[in-house]
Amino acid sequence: MYRIDNELEMGAPGADLPPEAPLAMPVQDLSRLPANVQAEPVGYVGPLFQRRLFLIVGSFLFGLLAAQEMFTPLQSDGIDWIDAGFFLLFFGLFAWIAFGFLNAVAGLFVLLGRGPAPAVAPGRLTRPRGRTAVLMPIYNEDIAAVSRRLAAMTDSVDRVGAADRFDFFILSDSHERNHAAEYLAFRRLREASRARLFYRRRPRNIARKPGNIAEWVQRFGGAYDYMLVLDADSLMSGAAMVRLATAIEARPNIGLLQTVPQLINGQTMFARWHQFASAVYGPVASAGLRWWSGTEATFWGHNAIVRVRAFAESCGLPELSEDGLLGGHIMSHDMVEAALLRRRGWAVHMVALPDGSYEEFPPTMIDHSVRDRRWCQGNLQHLRLLGTAGLHWVSRLQLFMGASAYLTSPLWLLLLGAAIFEQLRANFDGYVLISSGWLLGLTVLMLIGPKAAALIALSQDRPLVRQLGGWPSIARGTLLEILTSIVTAPVIMLTQTMAIVDILRGRQSGWLPQRREVEGLDLAEVTRFYRWHIALGVAMMAAIGLGIDGTIWSLPVALGLLLTPLTVWLTARADVGEWLVRRGWFVSPADQRRFEEGPEDAAVEPLLEPSFVIARGR
Repeated sequence: MYRIDNELEMGAPGADLPPEAPLAMPVQDLSRLPANVQAEPVGYVGPLFQRRLFLIVGSFLFGLLAAQEMFTPLQSDGIDWIDAGFFLLFFGLFAWIAFGFLNAVAGLFVLLGRGPAPAVAPGRLTRPRGRTAVLMPIYNEDIAAVSRRLAAMTDSVDRVGAADRFDFFILSDSHERNHAAEYLAFRRLREASRARLFYRRRPRNIARKPGNIAEWVQRFGGAYDYMLVLDADSLMSGAAMVRLATAIEARPNIGLLQTVPQLINGQTMFARWHQFASAVYGPVASAGLRWWSGTEATFWGHNAIVRVRAFAESCGLPELSEDGLLGGHIMSHDMVEAALLRRRGWAVHMVALPDGSYEEFPPTMIDHSVRDRRWCQGNLQHLRLLGTAGLHWVSRLQLFMGASAYLTSPLWLLLLGAAIFEQLRANFDGYVLISSGWLLGLTVLMLIGPKAAALIALSQDRPLVRQLGGWPSIARGTLLEILTSIVTAPVIMLTQTMAIVDILRGRQSGWLPQRREVEGLDLAEVTRFYRWHIALGVAMMAAIGLGIDGTIWSLPVALGLLLTPLTVWLTARADVGEWLVRRGWFVSPADQRRFEEGPEDAAVEPLLEPSFVIARGR
């Protein structure tokens, strides 16, 4: 048996950790401009201001047009402050969905003009000069699954001949009871690996994942040029790691490169649904996002490479004061870190890789809601950070959008209630809130348009069409995806609304281990978890049954809430997911191979000297 403590001194051959190389990571003062700001990052090819103007002005005009049409019947019995509030509410929510529509339209034209070309060139690999640390933070994870992913990655980077350029770190925040199993798995994995592998467990997991990364930077960051940050369910090929390292090395003004991971290893219907949707709709959405974000892209906290010294000097996160709501450690740290990097003059890019960047998705709606609850609290904290000195205005916009993604749920619920209230207080018979059919058509266009744009762009990518099972399979999967989205939308809306209410009451989300694999859920457990959804659905159906004016518009929401237990139970079943894929529903590229056996590396030539590999204007 292995001893659990370090048998050798730090840095000695066979030690658990390399020699310490401290790097200062000062806590940032968000109220003042930072000193020694870098020069402006390399210019992004393309009229970025005009692109952003298209999205913002277009969203505003669509929202104004729709709200004005909705406002028409409100004027029939006079206008008061309630009508004005309804107008503003409808305007904001419609502008939000219009932004998503216009982003997809932009992504469609990008892909039609360039094809599905990646932003990081897929050609011959080049040897990076600098050293990269691959960081995998874990928190009470299934260590066997983590070991399989790490074994796949270390083997892959060795196969492309770059094992000497990448060191792997397991950064554990797990409880003491899991330490022995993690340590033994690490020692066995290191014996079989040709890449250098290290393990460190923090006795006190302060500030969660950002605190875990910051502690590594302060102890070992000085020895590395770059860090490739992963999640416990992340997987990257050796070819992808090398391409990212050479890409960031080629541009010294880039602080961070964020990849767009593909979803893999889904077993349940819920996971396979999102795996399919990501493969079909993701290329258009991410192409649109890259089109307008430029050097002010965001960070998703994983599957990204970061310049270590830039991160250290820019991203020391302060603890927010507890004298108001949403205090404490910053939870959704990634978007904030991207904004702080850009504040100090570093460019932040989102890039597309041809292959090699993967992650997994929660297996059930319950697991997704637990993770989403934590993200909700973190994203709402961003509202407190909008006044941070020196942020680029696009960074402020992204922080606001991150919070708005959760605020829209209670606002949609409020809009539904306001529509019923407007109908009830109308002082004449025959009052109809929706004044014309074209507004309903425009709403459908805004919601379905991004999916249509994705299918049009998909027609230009024949390899992806084959991996998705061909057009009949894509058509079946898209129809089922739309139906499933409609049924689950009310569930998600109420879940996020309840989360916001809990947060405003001061209840912390906590930090629970994520469940990565399940075969199914007990129906009684599901019913208990969603009891308030069922209760609201019953109340809404009762109102509809009593014929209360305006409540008929809430029928889709009421049905979705009443079906919650069945929907959650059915989508959590792995046998249902397997059954659907066997019959050509929700087929995705991930079904072509088992990634935990080892990611497939593209055919590569021997490593060459460094060359410029990040394409301009992408």
